[in-house]
Amino acid sequence: MTISIDTYIVDSFTDKPFKGNPAGVCLVTQKLSDKQMQLIAKELGLSETAFITKTEGLNTFTIRFFSPKMEIPLCGHATLAASKVCFELYPEIDKIHFKTIQNLDLIITKHGKTIAMAFPVYHTIPQHAPKALLDALGLHKISNSEYNSETNILLLEIDSSEVLKQLSPDFERLKRAHNSINGVLVTARSQRHGFDFESRYFWPWSGTNEDPVTGGTHTFLAKYWSERLNKKKMNSYQCSERTGFMEVELIGNDTLSIKSQAQIVFKGALRL
Repeated sequence: MTISIDTYIVDSFTDKPFKGNPAGVCLVTQKLSDKQMQLIAKELGLSETAFITKTEGLNTFTIRFFSPKMEIPLCGHATLAASKVCFELYPEIDKIHFKTIQNLDLIITKHGKTIAMAFPVYHTIPQHAPKALLDALGLHKISNSEYNSETNILLLEIDSSEVLKQLSPDFERLKRAHNSINGVLVTARSQRHGFDFESRYFWPWSGTNEDPVTGGTHTFLAKYWSERLNKKKMNSYQCSERTGFMEVELIGNDTLSIKSQAQIVFKGALRL
């Protein structure tokens, strides 16, 4: 029996097609195994594919995220992509609940062309960055090195956003330089008009070499820069080749609002 799955490609964190971060979105109406979802994510070849299933009520869905290599517990750009698809399919609703595998309830709201996502706020702790890792990234010095346990990501702050933009890591050396993290996030204060900080995210251990724009890292990156800039609302720019942007705002101690746009660039049917 052939299964047909409505499938989309959506560029997230951008107001233009072919910018931002492309994610796959699969609308699951029949049960798929973890292996099938993993194979679909590998076949699509995007940094993340979201699998969403409608549950009780008009606006509640389960959501799971797979990179080409493994399941990821939380992904910002794939959540934004899935939200864009759901709001297109159900124009009568302006709020969505996504239930994740970690039992998080992600509340998504629509404001014209902008979509706002409510994410958790995570903390970082100081952690040493191995010299081999810095060498593989092409970094001669860093300002700070911290770690977030929920995402298993190492954060490195550097002084120059121009150096950040020019980074060209040796990804084979990078993978050999560390064996227990999902990725490394490099960040710097922004010199770009209208933005507060910039970042790039490298994750050859668990996904693609570089994620073009990463919402999930802002669960800890927003708090990190909030403490340094003494601001609750900030504009973030990811200076990858594709580039992307988002507004982040800390609301209370445990909620992060991420606002941006997304563009649907492809719709088709995947057949199993």
